[in-house]
Amino acid sequence: MKRIFLLCTVIFAAAVCSFGFNARAEASGKILVAYFSYQGHTAKVAREIAAQTGGDLFEIKPATPYPGYAECLDMAKAEKNNNARPAIDGRVENMADYDVVFVGYPIWWYDAPMIVRTFLEGYDFSGKKVIPFATSGGSPLEESIDSVTTSAAGATIQEGLLANDASEIAPWLSNLGYAK
Repeated sequence: MKRIFLLCTVIFAAAVCSFGFNARAEASGKILVAYFSYQGHTAKVAREIAAQTGGDLFEIKPATPYPGYAECLDMAKAEKNNNARPAIDGRVENMADYDVVFVGYPIWWYDAPMIVRTFLEGYDFSGKKVIPFATSGGSPLEESIDSVTTSAAGATIQEGLLANDASEIAPWLSNLGYAK
């Protein structure tokens, strides 16, 4: 009787452990962390997310670099008002290989910068999970989610994070099931 109980316990434990590992593998898939960063804050968060998830990094670089801060504010506002799509320097050559794409950006004029929309509209996100994260001097993430949803047509948008506090990254990733 003890042997049967012990055997059942071992089988149950193995099944639970196996389920946990398979669920993690299925939840994550291949991960890309794409980001646009003007002053380096979003880049720092992107690197942390990539380190904690094992994801690949891709920097969304403007073909024409943005000017200094004061001029950049005016340019960003004009891009938004004109619904512009600034050109990007470089492409993700193997986007089809990724199942999950974290997309990071600073909040500009209460929204994702237009260059992020250029990036999202440049690929087929059908069947992919897109997870926004942003840095901001005061604007909430929620106001940018409609732009991400519209631009990443066909994607499932998961819970994003306003990542001004680095201590919030690990719990957020864990809650989403993407912490390695």
